[in-house]
Amino acid sequence: MVQVAPEIPQPDAAPSIGRSSLAAMGLSALGIVFGDIGTSPLYTLKTVLDLAGGTPTPDVVLGVLSLILWTLIMITSVKYVTVAMSIDNDGEGGILALMALLGIKKHQRPAIVAVGLFGAALIYGDGAITPAISVLSALEGLNIATPALKTYVLPAAVAILVALFAIQPLGTSRIGKAFGPVMGLWFLSIAVLGILGIVRHPAVFAAFNPLIGLRYLFSNGYASFLVLGGVFLCVTGAEALYADMGHFGRRPIRLAWSGVVLPSLILNYAGQSAIVLAGAPATGNIFYRLCPEPLLIPFVVLATIATIIASQSIITGAFSMTKQAIQLGWLPRLRIKQTSEKGYGQIYVGVVNWLLMVATVGLTLFFGKSDNLASAYGIAVSATMLMTSALLFIAMREVWGWGLLASGAIAGAFLCVDASFFLANLVKVADGGYVPLVLASLVYGVMLIWHRGWNAVAQALNERLIPADEFMGLVESRRIPRVPGTAIFLTKTLSGAPPVMVWHVKHNRALHEQLLALRVVMESIPWVKESERQSVTEVAPNFWRATARYGFMERPDIPVLLRQAHTQGCALDLDDVTYYVGHGTIIPREDAKGLAKWEEALFAAMVRNAVHDSDFFRLPNDDVVEIGRQVAI
Repeated sequence: MVQVAPEIPQPDAAPSIGRSSLAAMGLSALGIVFGDIGTSPLYTLKTVLDLAGGTPTPDVVLGVLSLILWTLIMITSVKYVTVAMSIDNDGEGGILALMALLGIKKHQRPAIVAVGLFGAALIYGDGAITPAISVLSALEGLNIATPALKTYVLPAAVAILVALFAIQPLGTSRIGKAFGPVMGLWFLSIAVLGILGIVRHPAVFAAFNPLIGLRYLFSNGYASFLVLGGVFLCVTGAEALYADMGHFGRRPIRLAWSGVVLPSLILNYAGQSAIVLAGAPATGNIFYRLCPEPLLIPFVVLATIATIIASQSIITGAFSMTKQAIQLGWLPRLRIKQTSEKGYGQIYVGVVNWLLMVATVGLTLFFGKSDNLASAYGIAVSATMLMTSALLFIAMREVWGWGLLASGAIAGAFLCVDASFFLANLVKVADGGYVPLVLASLVYGVMLIWHRGWNAVAQALNERLIPADEFMGLVESRRIPRVPGTAIFLTKTLSGAPPVMVWHVKHNRALHEQLLALRVVMESIPWVKESERQSVTEVAPNFWRATARYGFMERPDIPVLLRQAHTQGCALDLDDVTYYVGHGTIIPREDAKGLAKWEEALFAAMVRNAVHDSDFFRLPNDDVVEIGRQVAI
């Protein structure tokens, strides 16, 4: 019996987008989504030919070009644009959104969590290297245009990178409007240069035959395997297509990729290969040899601007991923600044920005040249892509309901390709590939310690819970005075009297007439419908318990929430509200059954430096009372 392959399920139809709006969003996507992959021609082919070694023969040039072209098609067009972007978490994409989609909160799935978190942590390593290699490779065009300026390339790269990170607190909402047109000009320019190169040796089109790439791959043994590590550089920005899906939607991204980006990349890679076949030197930066000499300096300027835009996209992506990780409970709460009233993606996270700047500038100074940085580049993204493929297999089974055979065939093909690239990149560990792995391991460790610490805190609080009716009985029997007004107690417990309420009564010997125990839950979806935002129940006269639900792309606003609760029958006096928030001091347990001392110490340090609940929940400072307590974990 012939089994018919299942169709890729498509999400519910989104509101129709007019052609003009679709084109405008596609243009914007050029500036935000495609900067990294769009500037990869600056360094990919020269890196691949260096790895191939010796004077490149026509078989070598056509073979590596074929591998580059079909890597773009298989990984970016098929895996990400076609398959991955059809699996979304309420419109959001990326490895963290995919991890959340697989129900990690409803089911204990440590393997999925480990894969998703380490994949996300690796992106930080990529985020430190991408600006360094992109800006360096763009400025190295000066070595061809004006060799006398060679000594100024590295200082200029450092100055540009420092300036790029320094302007992040100002936001990019204004200059961001120019990103799309500038990148549109970039893609048009590299396409035209590619055509000029192809004219010199049209036989380069033979590389579109995938057999040429496969023949080269399997006929040169270990040398061809090493070349895969360089070939992979052509798709280092592919993960951004999926991660940035929530900003634009799948249709504009697919339109921009298929209509502009992919054709431009193919033409440029073919043009670079053509001039090498026509006799141009394969040493130095092949990309700039396509450009007519009178236009070289202007083109270096355009390339530098394009790489700055690509770097900006990586930085913005790191901010967005940090916000997702915070909301999902895997990173400490950091201060997040909204830099634009339009669009939730325009945010600034100071700690991440300055740490990335230190890492990026340090890598730039340490490696000095884009050729050297290429050894450190790729391993982080190839590992992330491998992990994404593993999660896609599970999603095909659980979200789409595909059978084992169909899911295994498609995801298995992705896994084989990704594993090949990952293994080829592992060879570069000793030459600098350890850098993103070390950075990712540090981030991954922070995520695990933070999550384990908060689980320990929740367990410690639940061990001392007092049932709500028992506590209110004690308040009445001990004749605790009830004072006018409303008290809002923020709690992490599901039931019982909130610990902060118990401590308040213990120390202040009084309690407000109206009480609300409020628990905020961050869901594994990006957005929560307003109709499902909160549930309110009355557990005793004038004592309500509410649960508020927010998605990982939202920021809670408790005062706004209370006004909604008031309309749902919760008769609170909102003109006289006091918020009570517990501020815990973490200490080790005396019975040695808690976290290891080093874990407890690191978690305590993160708690001390994390944003307080009152700031995170946008509570009015004049109406907040913080109650200190010790929590032994």
